[in-house]
Amino acid sequence: MKRNKNKQQEQVYRPEPEQEILKIKTIKELIAPSGINASNIDHLEIISNTKRYARSFFVSALPRMCTFPELFRDMYLFGDINTSIYINPVKEEKSQNDLNRVINELETERIVAADKGNINRESTISQKRFEAEQLRDEIAAGFNKLFEATIVSTLFSYTLEDLDRYTKMLASEMSKTLVGIKSAWGIQEQAFQSNLPLMNNKINKSHTFDRNSMGTVFPFTTSEIGHPSGVPLGFNKQTGTPILFDNFHSSLANYNMVIFAKSGAGKSVTMKTLVSRSSVLMGIESLALDAEGEYTVVAESLGGINVVISPTSKTIINIFDLETEMVKDEITGKDRTVLNIENKVEDVTQGLLTMARGSTRSKEVNELTKQIIAEAVAEEYADLGITSNPTSLYEEKGIGIVKGEILSKQKKKMPTIGSWYKRLQIKAQENDNPDYQYHYSYLLKVMKQYIREYDGQMAYFDGQSTFELLEGAPFINLDISQLEERFARPLAQQILLSWIWEKFVKKNSEDRKKATQKRVLVDEAWMLLPYPEAVDFLNKMARRARKRNVSLAIISQRFQDFYEKPEAQAVLTSSDTKLFLAQDKSEIQYLKEVFKLSEGEANFLVTCQRGEGLLKVGADTAILKITPTKKEFEFVETNLNQLSKIKRN
Repeated sequence: MKRNKNKQQEQVYRPEPEQEILKIKTIKELIAPSGINASNIDHLEIISNTKRYARSFFVSALPRMCTFPELFRDMYLFGDINTSIYINPVKEEKSQNDLNRVINELETERIVAADKGNINRESTISQKRFEAEQLRDEIAAGFNKLFEATIVSTLFSYTLEDLDRYTKMLASEMSKTLVGIKSAWGIQEQAFQSNLPLMNNKINKSHTFDRNSMGTVFPFTTSEIGHPSGVPLGFNKQTGTPILFDNFHSSLANYNMVIFAKSGAGKSVTMKTLVSRSSVLMGIESLALDAEGEYTVVAESLGGINVVISPTSKTIINIFDLETEMVKDEITGKDRTVLNIENKVEDVTQGLLTMARGSTRSKEVNELTKQIIAEAVAEEYADLGITSNPTSLYEEKGIGIVKGEILSKQKKKMPTIGSWYKRLQIKAQENDNPDYQYHYSYLLKVMKQYIREYDGQMAYFDGQSTFELLEGAPFINLDISQLEERFARPLAQQILLSWIWEKFVKKNSEDRKKATQKRVLVDEAWMLLPYPEAVDFLNKMARRARKRNVSLAIISQRFQDFYEKPEAQAVLTSSDTKLFLAQDKSEIQYLKEVFKLSEGEANFLVTCQRGEGLLKVGADTAILKITPTKKEFEFVETNLNQLSKIKRN
């Protein structure tokens, strides 16, 4: 009975099979992939959920002089690569003996060279002997030390063809700093194991460094990018420290920023995270020109405003709207109110020109067409008595001026596309010049679709504005996602940019002391690029925004379109902050050329995960990881599969 009882107790307290397995597992077993095929002599096949290929290298040659931080930086940043460095200090006694032996050998070689009359070789050996003696004396005095170091790297890829291509690129890039690398031919398995976090060097390929040159191998090559104040944008992947970003910091040459990434890389999530955090933590007011309808939830979450522009909506935004602005007098240095009617006539003309060109970008529109449009626009303002005098913007009745301030102001009703069209009809009847008649006839035909009186299919910009921007709104979303994509949306982007400039940007300069920090966000900006007038206005806005304490944020997935259009590159040069998330292989070469990215940075952008990217603020660069909180994901996530997971959890 006693024996049976003991057996029963043993059965009761025996661990479950799963617990026994966990107990015997080592760290090697926990981190090991499903399997590794080491049958090839120049690479490994890692078998997991997805097959990957790996090739390990060791450093075979080093330059005579090592420079920090250039020595191994391109290797550390070269796409999907791991690098390990094993450093072993050499005892002073051994280093002294080794250096004495080297000095004696060099002296022997020098004497032989002198006997043969080889002056150049004698001079070179004498210099080497002098350096060896100097190093020996420094070690003896305790000012220096020798180290033996093994550098091993493992490059990963999803195809063998890419692995071969990356291998050649890495060797070429490292040769620029006179660093030679060799494939661990025949010892790939040992080299791969040496590059695991197990502190076990299985290859004997070492180099001798002194204390100064040893310091150049450490990967402290990334500056702590960011600002003392701002919002937490993400984490520096190389240092693990959070990055604080202040879009309006005084160290920035301008406040504009551009974000480029392929579809699904996290552009919208990044921008929504920045907008929401900067609104809550810094009080920055943002306005989004939403081409895909992605920012509606953000506006609702922040207590902002959603405005939908569509063929069926009753919202009208008038391209002719005009506002005063505050500028500093060049002579007196004092602020004064101005009304820049000339610039407004040009802006409206540009918008109407884009309308006249249409989706086919008709070549019928030329400088004569532009002149006809501009004359009618100028006459529209002149007919209302609106001049460069700020008071001309208001009705005469009830106006009083006290100490230079206008009281009891009532703004005049602005011209509309419909009133401009009627003026065009009258001018066409009065003009008998055949050249002009042809262009008048063309304009009257193509512009009819924008006129509400004729039930034009694109008449949603004809009429007095039914919407006014509310000062202090944390987020305003202008949703144009319901418009036709090929032409109606780019047209809406251009017209709304002009209207935003008047109502949102220029308003911010009325009182410089109370000017708030504002951001204008243009999503899917590539849509504007086929239309020269739209690109021209975008460039002007990028150059002039800083004076109004406004940041222009450009978001696009097609960098190649910007690259191939020189007129659009002014937007890039006027943006001090640039964020590149995961890029398509077809785009990376253009980014590399324009922004002078290193080979390592370019490869990282091709292989990085969603939410990872390269942040460039001025001259500083960092590898960024953006991770919204669980609560933020509820309104920043756009992937439907991810949203369903969040709801289930």
